[in-house]
Amino acid sequence: MGQPDFEDNDAMSVLAMAKALIKRKSITPHDEGCLELIENFLTPLGFKAEHMPFEDTSNLWIRKGDTAPLFVFVGHTDVVPTGPLDKWQSPPFEPTVKDGMLYGRGAADMKGSIASMLVAIYAFVKSFPNHKGSLALLLTSDEEGSAANGTVKVVKVLQERGEIPDFCLVGEPSSANRLGDTIKNGRRGSLTGHLIVKGVQGHIAYPHLAKNPIHLFAPALADLVNMTFDSGNEFFQPTSFQISNINAGTGADNVIPGDIEILFNFRYSPEVTAHILEEKVRALLDKHKLQYGLTFRLSGEPFLTRPGTLVDSAQKAISEVCDIKAELSTTGGTSDGRFVAKMGCEVIELGPINATIHKIDECVSVEDLEKLSRIYERILELTLGK
Repeated sequence: MGQPDFEDNDAMSVLAMAKALIKRKSITPHDEGCLELIENFLTPLGFKAEHMPFEDTSNLWIRKGDTAPLFVFVGHTDVVPTGPLDKWQSPPFEPTVKDGMLYGRGAADMKGSIASMLVAIYAFVKSFPNHKGSLALLLTSDEEGSAANGTVKVVKVLQERGEIPDFCLVGEPSSANRLGDTIKNGRRGSLTGHLIVKGVQGHIAYPHLAKNPIHLFAPALADLVNMTFDSGNEFFQPTSFQISNINAGTGADNVIPGDIEILFNFRYSPEVTAHILEEKVRALLDKHKLQYGLTFRLSGEPFLTRPGTLVDSAQKAISEVCDIKAELSTTGGTSDGRFVAKMGCEVIELGPINATIHKIDECVSVEDLEKLSRIYERILELTLGK
């Protein structure tokens, strides 16, 4: 553990680094030596490593330079569980190349991106040994899990000591159909609600002696589904409301349930706030004169990076390497970019095609990883090169 799967950095390719990372069975929140491998690779280039473990999570802040501007790559070494091993065409932690595709858990999300980052950093530092500003990586083993002891806590440490990035590139798999076709320049907020509507349990043959909470809640649900919360803006779709789970009943077919439990989620634009959404829901439930209990959990606030130095550099690099114009998007789920964005820096997400992430036989094009590394390198040249 800790010794790279290649003899020296000069002989290392993106594929070799990706394979070395995939071999490590780093199911969240475990790192299994990935961060040590990365540290061993970067320290000869002048990077200084700082490990920041919090509870069961391994975190690495590794930086070269101490002046502005500060460019930070953000990523995670943990992966989701594999699912049934017998469904994989090759073992998920034995990286395999077939027909130009690299197979293995984490190939696309996001060990392939980390490999591309490392090779890009190596090439950039060799070409620009006296580059302006500073270059760093923030890596965690807790992105695919609770995300409670990873990037969010490292960011807090950085904020407390005034170590604020100017540019942040998250290596999440952002591409849809072709490498570089999409840059995530923001994300919607995520607000989850846990609602319990109360009724009175009773025999189904005597409904006048009971209060069916399903029936009571149905009109309110119809209003929630049809409610317009905002119209979005030039970068964000309108806020969406979705029910994820409804549960009621005792399991018997002759009992009116005493309550109904509902889980729902808002993916919301910056045109509203979590507080506004909470108040709208409570007002609607009160309008329908329901007895209820309601709690909310805010997973992340929306953020946006408008076209500027980082977005423009990324679009230019993609155009040069892939000969396409990248579209800007704020759709999809949350990422650790939401934590870094709170520091006020420019944040984008740019990585490989996301078609197989979290799936059986997760894979990524080897050629795409090599191109992604060149894109990352070019972005560094445009932002930190002299």
